[in-house]
Amino acid sequence: MKKINILLLILIFCIIAFFFIIVNQKFINNSYVIINNHKFIVDVAKTNEQKQLGLDIYNKLPTFKGMVFPFQTAGTYSFWMKGMKFLIDIIYIENGKIVEIFPDLPYPKTSTETPVTVTPETPANYVLEINAGLSQKYNFKKGDTVIIHL
Repeated sequence: MKKINILLLILIFCIIAFFFIIVNQKFINNSYVIINNHKFIVDVAKTNEQKQLGLDIYNKLPTFKGMVFPFQTAGTYSFWMKGMKFLIDIIYIENGKIVEIFPDLPYPKTSTETPVTVTPETPANYVLEINAGLSQKYNFKKGDTVIIHL
């Protein structure tokens, strides 16, 4: 009788653990970007609303985090710092290579200050936003290979 009770408890535990894993799978972020062996866990801005808000939903960002903006076609997409609360680097990516980096972009200090806007010269189909200074710290440069897993 004790063996049956133990087996039932183990079975119940396994079912609960399995259910917990399946239910929470949608909350696990499996998207990342790797540049020069530096991995960033990224939020993916898929909708126009997400692309417009960008990282301004955060007050600060861990060093290993970022946001990637995928586009159907390559273009010279402008980004601005409206609503941002911290400095960032913006990296434009095309065909798995960095094509342009805008480092240390300042955020508006007041609601009346005009936000900085950047537009690349080279078309890109991905844009990555990370904490300011990381592009320089990790020595990112034009032509570096970028691995994107969304």
